[in-house]
Order: sequence, then structure tokens, then C-alpha cells
Amino acid sequence: MTALLPLVVIVPLIGAAVALVAARRPRLQVLASIVALAVVVVLSALLFVHVDAAGGQAVEVGGWPAPFGIVLVLDRLSALMLLISSIVLLAVLVFSVGQGMADGDTETPVSIYNPTYLILAAGVFNAFIAGDLFNLYVGFEILLVASYVLLTLSGTEERIRAGVTYIVVSLVSSLLFLAAIAMIYGATGTVNIAQMSERLRELPAEVQLILHIMLLVAFGIKAAIFPLSFWLPDSYPTAPAPVTAVFAGLLTKVGVYAILRTETALFPGDELSIPLLVIAGLTLLVGILGAVAQADIKRLLSFTLVSHIGYMIFGIALNTVAGMTATIYYVAHHIVAQTTLFLASGLIERQGGSASINRVGGLLKASPVLGVLFFLPAMNLGGIPPFSGFIGKTAVFLAGADVGTPLVWVVIAVGAVTSLLTLYALARVWNMAFWRGKEEVKDYSSPLLDHVEERPGGTATVTRSRTLPSLMTWATGGMVVVSIALTVFAGPLYAFSSRAGESLRGGDGYVETVFPDGTP
Repeated sequence: MTALLPLVVIVPLIGAAVALVAARRPRLQVLASIVALAVVVVLSALLFVHVDAAGGQAVEVGGWPAPFGIVLVLDRLSALMLLISSIVLLAVLVFSVGQGMADGDTETPVSIYNPTYLILAAGVFNAFIAGDLFNLYVGFEILLVASYVLLTLSGTEERIRAGVTYIVVSLVSSLLFLAAIAMIYGATGTVNIAQMSERLRELPAEVQLILHIMLLVAFGIKAAIFPLSFWLPDSYPTAPAPVTAVFAGLLTKVGVYAILRTETALFPGDELSIPLLVIAGLTLLVGILGAVAQADIKRLLSFTLVSHIGYMIFGIALNTVAGMTATIYYVAHHIVAQTTLFLASGLIERQGGSASINRVGGLLKASPVLGVLFFLPAMNLGGIPPFSGFIGKTAVFLAGADVGTPLVWVVIAVGAVTSLLTLYALARVWNMAFWRGKEEVKDYSSPLLDHVEERPGGTATVTRSRTLPSLMTWATGGMVVVSIALTVFAGPLYAFSSRAGESLRGGDGYVETVFPDGTP
């Protein structure tokens, strides 16, 4: 079964190649892209079931044994990330196809968008199964190149400016990561994560600390933790709705995943637990304070994205099995919930003519379906029982309560306030955009489109109501169903997360997966 693991990277790349060859045949491009990601969803589901039953597995690419060759590692954490990310990528692709059919591909031109999107997917999948730091770096660089193209689609001044900021910050992160890899290789003679986990412990404590901090800073930029998150709220909202959705749902989680690996496989001690707890609290607080001050829905969601990264860093900083378990579950929840809300915000902008809550109103009456598609994930992200957001936050708080230090209790209090403010910010969007009537909006953005039609005796301007394309609606609805499934099947998923957390603790499980006969 694990022989299928390389296919999760190869299939999207083949799909991208087919999409490039079929540049003049948009329907073939769309079909190839959807089929490629659908195949990865099936493969990820099979691997998810297999790894839970058989334990972690490693694949030596090309037959070169570790640590000399490229090793792909599949454990419960990477299997879960593969499954969730492939589902999200497929749903967002379907959403973007619907948008292209409705708008004529002006926002996301198929000939450019589809192959680039598949390359992005390959980078995401590669990062989740990389068994060495350099292969992880390659995954990050694939993400960087593809995401820059997607971010600057249509070439508007605003998007180019945001793209420049994004790529400069990402390059700084990549340079730090590459420098850290060079220093680690110089100190240990390897870049294989499992082998490094043994050799790093033999280094002097101050050398370990320097290497540890360099990796955390590099990954912290990609995860958008405070104070390294300044770039995100200005970069993500400028992109087309499907691009923003996949960026928000997945790209920061790749950084969180890398931090989780760093704190479990490479540096399993608690040397930086206190700084990480402080960072988690500040990320929670600063992010949500930025969110409540926003009128633009996309910027508001971007700030909530930054804020909720704090819950994940909090669970990692606890350095306990319960903390790791809560983090893994919360990452899965947040990928789905945040992506769904960004897709819903794209529908709001389409239906209301604007993404600003100061310019839209009466959406509940105009489109009750859209009201449901926004309300359910909003309540989920806000942590209302019995949704998965409530389960994940409660799990993080209970894991913190088990540790029970004064600083941990402070972060728990900040997390509780953040949850309430998240609910307030999202309820404000609901009240302004959906609940109030459009006649109450002073600067109303009309949801009517003007069209010039030829009529007997000349031309006339007529209006037609905006409609939500069915494919975009169904894709968003599908993500809502997935978010509800995380609640309905919370027991099995949390039990799986618990098994994943236990295998992560101390990093021994990862080492045994790569070197079942002992580390060379």
C-alpha cells in the first residue's frame, strides 16, 4: 500500500503537464485537473486507513536506502494532513471552475490557473510526506513559486503589490530555512529528519538552541505567528476568492506542520515552551483585535486566520500528548472551517457586489442558501457547541489545564476571550450583511447588474439580479458538509488524533518508522 505514497505528488504533476499541453482546450484542462485531485483524494483515503491499521511507513524513493536517498514518510499526522488537504484542494478547484464558467475566466484564466494550482497541490503534498529537511525545503519552494503566480493573476496593481510583499517575506523565510539546513548538515552530517533527531541530541546545548530558533523563525513566518504575521492580512484578500480560500486553509498549516515536526522529531524537549506560550497568546490576541476592527470580510477572515494559529501553537507549546492531540484535531478543523468561510465570502462578494459589510445588506432575503453557507462555518469557527471548533478549543484548554502553570492559565484566558471576540466579529458580519435590510445601508452596493440590450427603436439598459453559480454553491456546500462531518465523527477523529499525538511525543515513533532496525 505504501508504494502508492509517491503518487500523491506524481499525479498532480502529471495533471499539471496535461493541463499545460492542453492549453487551447479548456475543458480538457479542467477535466485533467479535477481527475488528478480526485485520484489523490482516493489515494489519501486509502493511505489514511492503512497507516492507522499498520502504523507509520517509509518509502525509499529509487531504492536508495535512508539516509542516503530521498525518503517519504507516512505516519498518522501526515496521512490526516494529506486527506484533509486533498479534499480542500478538490473542493476549491471545483469552486474556481464554477467561477470561471460564470465570469469567463477573467479572474482565474484556466490556461494559467489550473496547471499552477496542481503544482501548488504537489508542493503541499510533498511537504507533508518529506522525510528530510531538504525535500521539505523543495516542497516549500514549489509552494512559493506557484502561490506567487496564483496571487498575481490578472496583474492588477493591487495584486502585484501584495504579491511582491508576499514573495519578499517568503524568500526571507526560505533563506533562513536554507541557512538552518546548511548549519544542521555541517553539525550532524545529515539532513534526514529521523537521523538528525538522534545526532542533534549530541550537540552542545547552545548550538541546539541556535538551530532550533532558526527553524522556528523560518517556519513561523510561513505559519504567520506573531510578530511574523504582518504580511498576511494585506496579501491574501487581494487574490481571487478560490486562491484566497486555499491559501488561508492550507499554506499557513504547512508552516504549523513543520513547527510540529520540529518540536517533536528534532527538538522534543521543552526548552522553548515558555517563549512559544507567549507567542501563542500574542498571536491569539493581536490577530483577533485586528479582526474586530475590519469592515472588509476577507481582511476580517485573514486576521481570524492569524489569531487561530495561536491555538495550534499553544497546543504544541504544552509539549504533552494531550496538547499534540488537540493541535492535530484543531488543525484539521481549522483547515476546513477557514476555507469554507473564504469560499462563502467569495459568494457574498458576488451576490452583494462588495466584500465590505458597510456596503451590503439584505443577503438573507436575497439568498437564504448563502445565509446557511456562511452561518454554519461561522458558528463553527466561533466555537459554538457542538461544532468541531468548540471541541477543538475545549481540547486545547483541557490540555493546558493539565499542565496548570500560571502562564498556561493566562494563555487559556486569552484563548477564551479570543473565541468570544471571533464570535462577535463573525456575528457582526452576519448582522450587517445578512440580517439588516438593504434599505438600511447608506453606501449600498447594488446586487443588480446593468446590461445593454438591443430593442426595437434603439438600445435600452436593463437590470438582472445576480445569481450564485450552482457549481460554486455546491462546492461551498460540500465544504460545509465536510465541516459538519468533523463534528459528527468527532469521536473517531479525535481518537485518531490521540494515536497520532502519542506517536509524535518524543519523536521515537518517527525514528522507528524510518529506521525500524535502529538508527545508523
